[in-house]
Amino acid sequence: MEEDNKALLDALLGAAVDAILIADADGRILRVNAAAATLFRYSADAISGQNLSMLMPDDMAAKHGEFVDQYLTTGVKRIIGSGRDVQGKRSDGTRFPLHLSLGRTDINGEPTFVAIMHDQTRRLIAEEALTRAQRMDAIGQMTGGIAHDFNNLLTIIVGNLELLELAGVDGKSTELITDALSAAEMGADLTSRLLLFSRKGELRPERLDIGEAVKETMRLLRRTLSARIEVEERVGSDPWPVSLDPMQLQTAIINLALNAQDAMPGGGRLRLEVENVTIDDDYIAQDVEFPPGQYVRLSVSDTGVGMTPDQRRRALEPFFTTKSPGKGTGLGLSMVYGYARQSGGHLTLYSEVGRGTTVSMYFPRAEKQPFPKSLPHKEVATFGDRRMVLVVEDDPVVRRLSEARVASLGFDVVGAFNAQEAWDILTARDDVALVFTDLIMPGEMTGEDLAHRIGQERPDVAVLLTSGFSGGMANLEGIEGAPRLLRKPYRQADLAEAFATVLKEKPE
Repeated sequence: MEEDNKALLDALLGAAVDAILIADADGRILRVNAAAATLFRYSADAISGQNLSMLMPDDMAAKHGEFVDQYLTTGVKRIIGSGRDVQGKRSDGTRFPLHLSLGRTDINGEPTFVAIMHDQTRRLIAEEALTRAQRMDAIGQMTGGIAHDFNNLLTIIVGNLELLELAGVDGKSTELITDALSAAEMGADLTSRLLLFSRKGELRPERLDIGEAVKETMRLLRRTLSARIEVEERVGSDPWPVSLDPMQLQTAIINLALNAQDAMPGGGRLRLEVENVTIDDDYIAQDVEFPPGQYVRLSVSDTGVGMTPDQRRRALEPFFTTKSPGKGTGLGLSMVYGYARQSGGHLTLYSEVGRGTTVSMYFPRAEKQPFPKSLPHKEVATFGDRRMVLVVEDDPVVRRLSEARVASLGFDVVGAFNAQEAWDILTARDDVALVFTDLIMPGEMTGEDLAHRIGQERPDVAVLLTSGFSGGMANLEGIEGAPRLLRKPYRQADLAEAFATVLKEKPE
């Protein structure tokens, strides 16, 4: 009977997708399942027999013993039976959010605790995306209401001015009326852009080829752009057809190109890129209003001054501008965002201070039949064989997600906040097979610098770079070993393919 119970417990622990941990009253870990070892980036043997504090942030670890003693003395339950959102600490020292459910039993008269832990990283990302979408919707509704009321006022103003003009007035009055009508027309143009942001503007969609639309628009723009701006166009083979308002698409491209020019006062490179993309798994569809499907992506990139994190968060809001007073209305990017959304698409923005900005519009492929709500999930095989991958990313949310994606491919993972920390890890250990690093890093050493140094001093280690910039905007020339660049956002299948390729190219 005892052997049957042990076999049943082994089966339950092995089948659980959430982390399960069993510990005694002193905090000594008695048993963990494979999911717990994966979650905290340890082997099961490295955790068993150790104190629970190794899995907690320092501030929580310092209070844990006191909480247990208080519970055993008073019987007052704080977490047992209710659960709580807390933070865990992985083997590389990084924190991550988790939900902890706790139970208690007595074995041979000694209290024993069972903890079930669920990683909250992806839920928090989804909540953040939902909050952002709701905020933009609220701003859009408010903006649409204001524009509607303002249009009514303009109608009255313009009508009365025209009646005065028809009634016949002297030359001086005619001049004043003409100026007032011009101002009213400017106000009407402003409200039309506000209505487009709020997705209430009138669109006249037709089936078109985005590649041809970009080429036509750039023929007009080349005469306007500064001679110091180097323009590049890259249109992928056979872009899928889309259903868009061609005039509004042209206006959106012009807005983005002129914004890019303003961000490069000393000159630079402007790149327009069109390519087909398929969003077919839950990793890339992190924005709750960005459903899976087939899209044509139009990206406009520059090598300008870039934006700070706070500027990026507010960049799509109407009237927000990074330009000096009098230099811009703050409606260009918000209008482009509204146009993309009203056309059934989406917009993403990637920017780094001192490196530039990439704005990408995603438009759904035009078909006679509507898209299915979701596409079949594409299984990606695990092939990591527990080889060690060093993930380098300064954004803690993105790093946690990247670590989870890499671990799901069967790799062991260690994380680093910046390039210098990554190099220190490489110096201290020799089991790292691949470094997966963001191109842009805070501090003196960038992702490019790290790739250079690895190529020169650790040629045995494979390198894969990732960035939100388009491939042509990343300066990878001259890096030892010519590392590959995986562009954000990417599918899990793309990640697996890139890992397999760079590891195959690197000799064992």
